[in-house]
Amino acid sequence: MLIAEKATSQQQCFSEKLRQESDRLYSKLSLLGWSKQVCEKLAPITLKINKLKKEKGVKILAHSYQTADILFGVADIVGDSLGLSKKATEVEENTILFTGVDFMAETVKILSPQKTVLVPTRGVGCTLADSITGENVKKLKLEYPGVPIVCYVNTTADVKAESDICCTSTNAKKIIESLESDTIIYLPDKNMGENLARITGKKVITWEGYCRTHHAISPRKFEQELNDNEVISFSHLECRPEIVKSSTKTGGTGDMHRFLNEAPSSKKILFLTEQGFIDRMKVEYPHLNLVDSNMICPNMKENDLVSILQALENPKEENYITLDENIRRRAHKAVIRMLKY
Repeated sequence: MLIAEKATSQQQCFSEKLRQESDRLYSKLSLLGWSKQVCEKLAPITLKINKLKKEKGVKILAHSYQTADILFGVADIVGDSLGLSKKATEVEENTILFTGVDFMAETVKILSPQKTVLVPTRGVGCTLADSITGENVKKLKLEYPGVPIVCYVNTTADVKAESDICCTSTNAKKIIESLESDTIIYLPDKNMGENLARITGKKVITWEGYCRTHHAISPRKFEQELNDNEVISFSHLECRPEIVKSSTKTGGTGDMHRFLNEAPSSKKILFLTEQGFIDRMKVEYPHLNLVDSNMICPNMKENDLVSILQALENPKEENYITLDENIRRRAHKAVIRMLKY
């Protein structure tokens, strides 16, 4: 009888935890139109993930382009790739599970080599990062001897290792203007390189690399919003130059996030970047009128709650991020130089 009563009590306790978890999820995700029923279905897996990560001493870092159930269901820290890498150096946990694309998790490993870095789904690439290799950078050095090479943080470790300094979309302008040379090699985003050339007035040698999500949009798609005085348009520097020229403001997701702290509630705000970031901002700033971009990065969406749970429960070899130490050390120099700006 006592055993039956104990089992009943445990079941009631678990049911109450599930109810609280589904309520927690719904309080956030309902702002994006997610139903109570969906949150009830998600609750068992988010509850399990959150319990398991504490038991195993794992911190979950999620890029802003991830789906909302990851961002608000299981992530401990949310942000852009560089911000997350810096946060990873500060957390007490020795294991980081990074939900994003592979090169972002590599940056975590570059800065925190002593930590175990896991990804839920290995092989999640990026059209921008995949457009260039370290060997390509070596050839550019021979072609343009002495010209400083600035590489976007959205690159693989071997590209960072061959570059002079990394940058983010937020500090790229400052870094390029700080270099004495009037000619700069900027890798690998051609759109961003051309935008930075116009902004800084320097000669920027670019690479034929693009983020397919930002490159895909044209001024025609957002013609109405870009010409509406009641809309503040904020384009990412990865967008085509004609989009950037037509926008009210431009910068990186960090700039966009900071802008919302003082943004007027009287106007619509259109961020020309991946929809995941906009969804996150809708939850964090529910009083503002944010317009959907519907720009989706399919690579970012390859991670899900199931793959996160599997990586926590039973990580396989492909879940671990490992780097050649020589490449890591050289890449570390380029990243550390960037952190001064």
